[in-house]
Amino acid sequence: MTGPSRTRLERVRASIGIAQLALQQIEDDLNADDIDRAELAAILRELIEDTDPPAGFVATFAQMLTAAAKRAEQLEPDRDGDASCPLHEAAALITDDAGIRLVWAANSLHTNGDLCRQPQHRRGPGRGGVIRTA
Repeated sequence: MTGPSRTRLERVRASIGIAQLALQQIEDDLNADDIDRAELAAILRELIEDTDPPAGFVATFAQMLTAAAKRAEQLEPDRDGDASCPLHEAAALITDDAGIRLVWAANSLHTNGDLCRQPQHRRGPGRGGVIRTA
């Protein structure tokens, strides 16, 4: 099946397959015997920094979940958030928790300019947000 005859779900499945192959390649690179601290830190930063795509892989994945949450909000029969709220929370957890932990790990392995110390964070208002305090 090609072109307009492909269903949306088939396109999503194909895209997931491509993403899985790309992530497997990254995993293979991470398992290489000759990787050093600086290179590992650089790889971690690639996942989170403003590179290509803009905002890094982690933010792009969270943005996709947010798009799903917004669509779920429109489709929920009683608009109670049973479907959209967990998607919004998953996106927030990815950016707030996973994203900052990648930064910390990268900075612990190899400093990069003014990013050499881990910022202190506290829980912010609403949805478990994190506010940078230092």
